[in-house]
Amino acid sequence: MRKPNGLSRRGVLAGAAGLVATGALAACGSNTGRGSSGGGSGPTIAQWYHQYGEAGVEQAVKRYAKAYSKANVQVQWTAGDYDTKLATALVGSGGPDVFEQSVAKVDQVRAHQLADLTDVFGAAKDDFTPAVLDAQTVDGKIYGIPQAIDMQMLFYRKSWLAKAGVSAPTTLAELASAAKKLTNKKVKGLFLGNDGGAGVLGAVPLWSIGQGYLSEDQRKVGFEAEAAAPVFAALRTMYSSGSLLLGAPADWSDPSAFTQGLTAMQWSGLWAVPVVQKALGNDFGVVAWPKGDDSGKPSVPIGAYASTVNAKSRHVDAAKAFAKWLWIDKTGYQRDFDLSYGFHIPARTSIAAKADKLSSGAGKDAVDLVQRYGKVQATPGWTSPMNTAYTDALNNIIRKGSNPESELKTAIGKIDKQLRTLYK
Repeated sequence: MRKPNGLSRRGVLAGAAGLVATGALAACGSNTGRGSSGGGSGPTIAQWYHQYGEAGVEQAVKRYAKAYSKANVQVQWTAGDYDTKLATALVGSGGPDVFEQSVAKVDQVRAHQLADLTDVFGAAKDDFTPAVLDAQTVDGKIYGIPQAIDMQMLFYRKSWLAKAGVSAPTTLAELASAAKKLTNKKVKGLFLGNDGGAGVLGAVPLWSIGQGYLSEDQRKVGFEAEAAAPVFAALRTMYSSGSLLLGAPADWSDPSAFTQGLTAMQWSGLWAVPVVQKALGNDFGVVAWPKGDDSGKPSVPIGAYASTVNAKSRHVDAAKAFAKWLWIDKTGYQRDFDLSYGFHIPARTSIAAKADKLSSGAGKDAVDLVQRYGKVQATPGWTSPMNTAYTDALNNIIRKGSNPESELKTAIGKIDKQLRTLYK
């Protein structure tokens, strides 16, 4: 998920999709968040971004800020653990006025850290991909303006599957069978990460059987141990079958295991498409994670950073006006941010529809998958402790062979306790 020169936008997808850290955190020292100067008059607004890995993004967002005339927007490019630094800053009064994050958290809204942005959307609301807008919505109010979408999907070698008489899998059983048939002395059938998918799959196994982290109203656990246990048991079986690649030089977010012929299928993301195309030409396809049973659907996890306003800012109205100008009014800047510095899907469907690089091949297929099956990993009510409980269960089942139903019951108990605290 990380490049040597910084964090990529795809970091939002890892695990629980960029959950904001909580708890006792180290202070940020004398860093006030006032970075490079903008070019406008009026109040001074501090805007925070995490450190993107793609070259040119930092220069672009500073250029946007400088072009704004109604405030002096100062951009901070935040290296390191952005979520931790942001969580610390939002507790006090010296945090940024405008900042990006992947999901509007219920506990942030309860703590009056996020300004309501519902009124800035207007008719543009219907132009945003609903799933990423849902991640910014708490109790019917919108707290973030989605900027760009990243997504995960299953890559497969067309010629290798054809030679083995295997079709692109549409069910979990077909995926396991294909992985086994495609495995030989030199190649493994499937790569889900060096931990067998325990760290990346997140809610995907639940979605594949028609369940999820939480209920639709975010107030109840969204899965049942007995019903979910079989799909987790199937993941464990794949892990121990010998058909998964488990010792790749790089992890799942890097497509090198796929492009170097170490695996016939790999779980990775949209960002990998240009590298895979350069290495393999048209000899690859992409599909969603297959459904687990008849009650489920194919699954495509997506994530999107969004521009958010600090409710404790001294300049809330000015900050909201700037966020609206940049991420709703200035469609040219949105197009530039989404498409010029990497391979991403615009959060607005009108911009995505006009993107040449998304109009054919794997890019078009990815857009179609997002529109048909896309869901955000982290949701407003899903907290870090909940995610830890769930991820621990996933890891224990897949890697250690622990009893799936027992592990899931333990996780459910911990998540339910968190929910009672959150909504007391």
